Amino acid sequence: MNEEVEFIIDSTKEAMDNALKHLVKKFVNIRAGKASPSMISSVMVDYYGTPTPISQVANISTPDGMTITIQPWEKSLIPEIEKGIHLANIGFNPMSNGESVIINVPPLTEERRIELVKQAKAEAEDTKVGIRNDRKHANNEIKKADLSEDLTKNLELDIQKMTDEHIQRIDAALVLKEKEIMTV
Repeated sequence: MNEEVEFIIDSTKEAMDNALKHLVKKFVNIRAGKASPSMISSVMVDYYGTPTPISQVANISTPDGMTITIQPWEKSLIPEIEKGIHLANIGFNPMSNGESVIINVPPLTEERRIELVKQAKAEAEDTKVGIRNDRKHANNEIKKADLSEDLTKNLELDIQKMTDEHIQRIDAALVLKEKEIMTV
């Protein structure tokens, strides 16, 4: 197989793998009932005039399944952390005890669980569309390459097989996420 064809196959696989990794990151941000430090990963804190991710100014822990504790490295950051959580609009009400910021994570209602499952399904579908676009792009590149008809067909079949495998992995990840969200 020539280098151009190998490059097309490798870059397509890499693009599909990256789409899957992105989906996994999106799934982590979809709350599933248990408190997790990733729930506040999008929070930015004003650290001496610079927006900084909360994880870079504090230790974040979950002492139990319903509480997130944020221990800032500097006590003077507590008001900024509370402000950052409010500005992030993630639905949490932070409380301070003078030493740290505590977030009580309320249990999910059935209605909210169904909304989160819909959100997860939408993310999975977006990822599938991306995978299919990667397949289309690869097939177009193969057609542009000066290859025999048999080789072109074989490569298109290989790319379809790669696409099918990635779609199956997306479906499997979605099933796990749905189960995680719906478990009370």
